[in-house]
Parts: sequence; structure tokens; C-alpha cells
Amino acid sequence: MTDAAKPARAPLAETRHPGGADGRFSAVVFVGLVRALDFAMVLAAALAARALWLRADPTGPSYAPGIVAVALAATVALQAIGADDMGAIRQPLRYGTRIAAAWSGVFLVVFAVGFFFKVGGDFSRGFAALWFLLGLAALVAGRGAAAAAARALVRSGRMERRAVVVGAGESGEELLRLIETDRRSDVRVLGVFDDRTDARSPDVVAGYPNLGRVEDLVEFARRTRVDLVLFSLPITAERRILEMLRALWVLPIDIRLSAHNARLRFRPRSYSYVGSVPVLDLFDRPIGDWDVVLKAAFDRIVGGLALFVLSPLLLAVAVAVKLDSKGPVFFRQRRLGFNNEVIEVWKFRSLKVEDTDHEARRQVTRDDPRVTRVGRFIRRASIDELPQLFNVVFAGDLSLVGPRPHAVRATAKDRGYEEVVDGYFARHRVKPGITGWAQVNGWRGETDTDEKLQRRVEHDLHYIENWSIPFDLYILAATPFSLLRHRDVY
Repeated sequence: MTDAAKPARAPLAETRHPGGADGRFSAVVFVGLVRALDFAMVLAAALAARALWLRADPTGPSYAPGIVAVALAATVALQAIGADDMGAIRQPLRYGTRIAAAWSGVFLVVFAVGFFFKVGGDFSRGFAALWFLLGLAALVAGRGAAAAAARALVRSGRMERRAVVVGAGESGEELLRLIETDRRSDVRVLGVFDDRTDARSPDVVAGYPNLGRVEDLVEFARRTRVDLVLFSLPITAERRILEMLRALWVLPIDIRLSAHNARLRFRPRSYSYVGSVPVLDLFDRPIGDWDVVLKAAFDRIVGGLALFVLSPLLLAVAVAVKLDSKGPVFFRQRRLGFNNEVIEVWKFRSLKVEDTDHEARRQVTRDDPRVTRVGRFIRRASIDELPQLFNVVFAGDLSLVGPRPHAVRATAKDRGYEEVVDGYFARHRVKPGITGWAQVNGWRGETDTDEKLQRRVEHDLHYIENWSIPFDLYILAATPFSLLRHRDVY
């Protein structure tokens, strides 16, 4: 098989595996919600038992502390017996006995504590018995509903991890069969990538297509939703793994090294698992699972408040732009967003309508004649960026804080940004933002030198690796002061 034949496979794979369903749902978040559901069902059963059994005794002892303690204990017990991983949630009948045993065990412990410490004498045994029965029924019903929801999400493709395997040898074939036979796994394999071009790299591996070389995987992952890359290479192939990681680290995906047949064994805590397959974690998606939820909630809540507070300013600027020069108040510019997806960001128009540059082919410079009078002021104060709050609150394709999105065809001295900075696209592993760590440190405005772009990317990568909600709050608070200090925007 020739080198030329391999790369042609990836575009074919894109037609076979489209980007996946919108509204993806993290399995980790789903498991957390099921735990909350367990807690809520136990509380609801307690309230129902109290209403049925103790309705004639409104002046009795307070049951609230004990109810909450038992609900928490039940949630922990279910976790301890392994009843709240995705495999158990999707098979409630198989784990029904364990759930009943855990719930019974919690009550036995409660009765034992009450007996040995001589507490609870004033509490109704009838209430406890009714709570036990209602609680068991509530847990079973809740798990049935969770299983139905999980199956629906998996069928729709919204809660599956789309994976590719790197390595088409015997180890890769064995890994594919392990994943395929694991009913508890939420992994859907799209295909295999392999850098070898001889007979050791067949067109089909364990029933999955060989989609090309690792360099094809980068473009494939940008066009087709990929969540997980599994290396099936031996740990001893250190050089090959490092070369491949250098190409793949710019992607917003989890990268794992399979240890299913490794002769070198580490301590059990060193491994994580993909289904039942032990793996070593090489790279993690920078912001995932509950962090995505937290950041999205932060963006929508704080962004919505900012829109409300700043609405008089936005209205005043809109009037000024309209009165200052002919043309629309806003314009939309195509920029690169998360995972190199093209998005359209909103801005106040700051250039004369006949000079509007939607592709940012020519950067604005000092005393640029294209800039209007109002545009000169709003650009220097970065007020022209405020309509991007619409992107944050309504479209959801921008964050308040993140690497600033660059125009699709932006260049530095007639060279694409990716040609100037090695690993430039790694800044697209997270959603871009209205402001960012680079901007508050003065790396904003014109990128007319390689150093300016290099420093901007370095700060963006620092932000990605150290993200937290407090870090976002700090950047937001520092942004107005950075605008006063740094005046190099034209």
C-alpha cells in the first residue's frame, strides 16, 4: 500500500462519521445527576412516610437531621458498591439486588447506632419501616428512569465517547475486540489510524476501517467529533508515541495509552479505565465534564448581568456609530472558535462602511484612515467588542474569558499565524473569550511581529492549563485596568 493511498481515507471517514449529535451530554455529569436523584428520592420517600404515618403528630420530634444523614449515607453506599457508574445505571435490573442490599445496610447501621448509643427512642418505628419500603421503591423507580434516559442519550449519540485507535497491529486488534465486547463501555470506535504503510497496516482491523496516518487524524478530529484517542502501541515505543503526541496535543481531546497487554505493570492507582481496559492518561481535555457546566453557567449568568448593566452604554454607542457615518451599527466577522470551528462574532462597526474588512486581511494600524471618528474611540477602549456578549449569552460560541478568537484569514507579515508559532492551534482547545490572560498582560491589538504573537499564544496556553472560575473572575476584574495601562490598540 502506498503513502499516497493512506491520507485519502480520512475524508471518506468524515462522510461515514459526521460530527455527532448536538447537545452532547457528559457521562460524568450524568452520573453526578443520578447521585443527586438518589438523594432526592430518599428524601421524597421520607417526606411521604412522615406525611402518611405522622400526620396526626405535628408536634413530634424533628426528623430532619436524621433524614438528611440517612439520605447522604444511602448515596455513599450506592457509590461504594459500584451502582453509580454508567454500566450499572444502564442495567438497573442486574444491579437491583445490590441497590436493595445497600439500602438495607444503611438502615441496619442506623438501627445499630440507635441501639448501642441509646438514641432514637422517641422516633416512630412505624415511620422507619414505611420509609424503608417507600425508599426502596423510590430508588428502584429513580434508577429505572435514569436507565431509560441513559439509553435514549446513547441511542441519539449525545452520550457516547467517539474514539479512534492509533495502531493497526495485533495489540490494536485486541484492544478493539475488548472494547467491542464490553457492554458497560460508552465508547464508540470510529476507526483506526496507523503510520505504517506496508502489509502490517491492513485496510480493515477487527472490522474497523483503517482511516489513514496520524497526520490525517488531526484534520479528521477537527471535522469529525472525536472525544478520545487510544494508543495501542507498546510503552517501549517511546519515540513513536512522542512524535505522535507532538501532532495531537493541539486537539481538545483525551489521549490515553492502552495498558491491556503491557508487560510493565504500575500500581493500580496509576491506571484509569476505558470500560474495563486499563489505560495511562497522557493528555486530558482542558475543560471537561462538570467544568464545562460551571463555565457555561458562569458565562450565561455573568454575561446576562453584564448585558443588563451595560445596555445604556450599548444603546449610546449604537446611536453614536449610526450618526457618525453611514452604514450598519454592527458587523459580523468570521473567526476561529473552539476546535477551529468558524464562528461569527458581533462587533460595533468601527471602520468606514466601504472599508469594512470582514476577513481581517489587513490589520488596523496607527492613524489608519479607514477608522471612523467614533471607531477610533471605541476601538481604543475596546467598547467595539461589547456586542460579543450576544455571542456569550445567546449563541454560546464565546466565553467571557478565554483566548481571543482570531479572524479566519488573519496574518502576521503575510504569514498565517500557524506558520509563525509552532502549536498555535493548541489555543483552540477551549472556547474563545471576549477577554483573556494575554489581553490583561498587554498582549492585545496589532500582531505585527513574531514576538507579539508568540507571547500572546504563550499566555493563552498558560490560561488553558490553569483555568478555574477564580482565575476567570480575576481576569474579568483586571480587564478594565489593563485597558487603561495598555494603549497599543488602534
